[in-house]
Amino acid sequence: MIGQAPRNMLDSVLDAVMRAPSGPERQPYSIERWWLKALIMGVALALGIGFSGGSIAIYHHMHGLGLSQSWLLGLLQGLPLVVAPLMPLAAWRVMVTGLLLADLTAGRGEFMPWPVTSLLGMLVVLALVAAVSSRPVSQGVSIMMIAVLAILPVMFNGLEQWFGLILIALALLAVVFGDAVGGRRWAEISLAEQAELRRQDLARQAVLEERSRIARELHDVVAHHMSVIALQAEAAPYKIPELPEAARTTFVLLRDEARAALTETRRVVGLLRADDETAERVPQPGMERLPELVASHDGLRVSLAVVGTARALPEGLDLSAYRIVQEALSNASRYAPGAAVAVEVRYDADMLRLSVVDDGARGEPDTSNGGHGLVGMRERVTMLGGTLFAGGRNDGWAVIAELPYDDGHDPRGDR
Repeated sequence: MIGQAPRNMLDSVLDAVMRAPSGPERQPYSIERWWLKALIMGVALALGIGFSGGSIAIYHHMHGLGLSQSWLLGLLQGLPLVVAPLMPLAAWRVMVTGLLLADLTAGRGEFMPWPVTSLLGMLVVLALVAAVSSRPVSQGVSIMMIAVLAILPVMFNGLEQWFGLILIALALLAVVFGDAVGGRRWAEISLAEQAELRRQDLARQAVLEERSRIARELHDVVAHHMSVIALQAEAAPYKIPELPEAARTTFVLLRDEARAALTETRRVVGLLRADDETAERVPQPGMERLPELVASHDGLRVSLAVVGTARALPEGLDLSAYRIVQEALSNASRYAPGAAVAVEVRYDADMLRLSVVDDGARGEPDTSNGGHGLVGMRERVTMLGGTLFAGGRNDGWAVIAELPYDDGHDPRGDR
């Protein structure tokens, strides 16, 4: 444990000085407006050129360095500001190299070996680095700045220790400020991502719950048919006394298989039932109860139109068609109370067409809070191999479903 801390410090310094970032970097300034990006880059360009020029002049005229050496140190310590908004860590590495060269070659007999412009530019870059880098990288940058701004100048340039402490405090203050800004923005981004993940989880949960509900309802339909098969198979020998023995054996086998299938269906669907749903014994509704459904929505002005000759529908289709109209009317009551709603049921030759249109202007219903309206309609239409439109139109909000009477569609074939 004692030797672990120096090793971690060395790794942090290596990450800051030479290694590429190994993890996702924080992005505190996600700017979408082009003019704001242009403004930031313009300011960075102005600072880079201004600080570079100021550093070159100070090195040449006040420190007495040659023109070529002044240009080299000035450009290294100032020009990286131009790209600092885009690549702050790379800009810091170039600038700290310039400061380190000044520690070793310049500033003999001066109060400090660098121009003020170089220090100001470095503080700006430090804040940017801390804002977008991970904590280990920021720690490595801080350690390097302590060495470059205090330890080496005190040892080789005669920098006063008290002033070195001031420079360290300024550098650490810039790092802390940048880390605070970046940490807050990073927390906001993380919260937004968590909120989006939760919304997706709730949407998936709504789909699963609606599928369970559909499975429970279809269980009642299938159980009815299986019970009829078992009863008829058991009653056949009594209805036909002269039934051959082979036929009797066939009916017994048919009865046993129907009972076994019914038992397995109840066992599987029983896992889907909640504790408060185990006592459901109400017959599942169908299209014959549609007038009652329309009349029960007092908060809406609902009109019902039936086009074509009504026909007997398969029980699964009959139940799903009723549920689709029910969900559409419930959504209209919730999001457009008092609206006029036109319900049309069209019996075409090959499909049943349902249309529920209201004149209430609104946005799309939100299903992220556990609401199952649109989810349930889509799941039912997909199960039946039909098509669904649910959205706004010029005359209001519309739900239109086209359900084939029988197309042999198997949803498992789509997976």
